[in-house]
Amino acid sequence: MSENLDLVRSIYADWARGDFRSVEWADPEIEFVIADGPDPGSWRGLDGMAKAALGWVGAFDGYRAEAEHLREAHPGCVLALVRGSGRPRGGTQQAEDHGAGVFEIRAGKVTRLALYTDRNRALADLGLKE
Repeated sequence: MSENLDLVRSIYADWARGDFRSVEWADPEIEFVIADGPDPGSWRGLDGMAKAALGWVGAFDGYRAEAEHLREAHPGCVLALVRGSGRPRGGTQQAEDHGAGVFEIRAGKVTRLALYTDRNRALADLGLKE
């Protein structure tokens, strides 16, 4: 099993429990990207990632993200097909989405993380087919 797959699997183990506090896996200068959806953008560093991720996760009560499938897309790059779920703040119904995360990893740290709400776009950006 690839060390990169193991790293991403461990990240999603926390996120599946709704625990988004750990950043030990991230390079201090990480590039964090929300590639699509209502608020796309790019942020640099741990503080930038925390701010952007809070906007994403903070829109929900009890948000969780589970990796449904992990694969090495390219050397140093892991694609995660993800199911996210939570109750939108102020709402009463549980919401669910099926997106993707693309992790670029160097020396055991994630140097770039791109989140996608559209799995097909993530695959296309990586030059892959499902």
